[in-house]
Amino acid sequence: MAQPIQLFDPHSSTYTYLLFDENSREAVIIDPVDEQLERDLAKLREYGLKLLWSVETHAHADHITSGGLLAEHTGARTAAPAGCHIGTAAVQLKDGDVLRFGGEQIEALHTPGHTAGSMSYLWRDHVFTGDTLLIGGCGRTDFQSGSAADLYRSLTQVLFALPDETIVWPGHDYSGRTQSTIGEEKKTNARVAGKTQAEFEATMAALHLPRPKRIDEAVPANLTSGLRHDAGSESEALRPRTDQGYAGDVPPQLAYEWWNRGDAVLVDVRSDAEREWVGFVPGAVPLAWKQWPGMAMNAEFDAALRAAVPPGKKAVLMCRSGVRSIAAAKRAMQLGVEAYNMLEGFEGDPDENGHRGRRGGWRFRGLPWRQG
Repeated sequence: MAQPIQLFDPHSSTYTYLLFDENSREAVIIDPVDEQLERDLAKLREYGLKLLWSVETHAHADHITSGGLLAEHTGARTAAPAGCHIGTAAVQLKDGDVLRFGGEQIEALHTPGHTAGSMSYLWRDHVFTGDTLLIGGCGRTDFQSGSAADLYRSLTQVLFALPDETIVWPGHDYSGRTQSTIGEEKKTNARVAGKTQAEFEATMAALHLPRPKRIDEAVPANLTSGLRHDAGSESEALRPRTDQGYAGDVPPQLAYEWWNRGDAVLVDVRSDAEREWVGFVPGAVPLAWKQWPGMAMNAEFDAALRAAVPPGKKAVLMCRSGVRSIAAAKRAMQLGVEAYNMLEGFEGDPDENGHRGRRGGWRFRGLPWRQG
């Protein structure tokens, strides 16, 4: 019987889940934590998995996600609840949406209450409940668009409507418990079992919990999939980053001006697969940073970069978020090329359903630098 791989972050008591199709080895990760990035990458290597999706249950207030970083390292796509306004997520999930990996799939269940956008995910006879349903408890509702009334309905009308034998995998546990079942929670959950909505709302109102310690840094970071770039002023953007190994960070507007004047070459270091599903940037030199193993010392990459950027011109490197473009800019500087990282990354405009990562209609904040 297929089981999820359950991973634990002791600092935030967060559970991360790795699901995979045994035949294709395609995988999904749910609620990854930035401090555990290397652990999760190692786990993917250990099991021989190809990560297709990095998925959030909500915009967390107690830790920062590594979803964006995992996407950069593995080529996965990010997905998040549409109601959480995580604008960098490639797919904005709505109730009933399905994400497929190999012959498997997970279904998004909109379970608001802890936050307005919170989702749970159903896989076979397993449900991943984030902060909506915990073992013997539930998520708080006193901040970040929380609603006790909504949470009561999510618990009693959505999650408790699942078969009793459905295994519950929570987003957190603070007592070492790892799983429960819907039937067990319906009978024994101290917050909601046997309570009317009014009683539940009174229970939640009486909690008076302390404010999450990391909320001020975690929530803004998680609204960008854990990837943060502060463009600042043009003078700040152009401040040399010699201590970081590259020439500086530039906003798209300035990068476009340089490119349009012929002062700079735009180098797109995204993978070939990303360009296929997301779209190509006209005028950019495609030079995938991750395409060659051991790229920092790879003669083929070095030769291609030198050939792409004539002497006397700057290189502006871009990717989905900045992880690869910064690494490539550092390598370019070692090769004697004046290299900048373009801020904000390239995820594209949302379509009519709020989904990103679709072909066509690409632009950087109104610039004419776009596909087609």
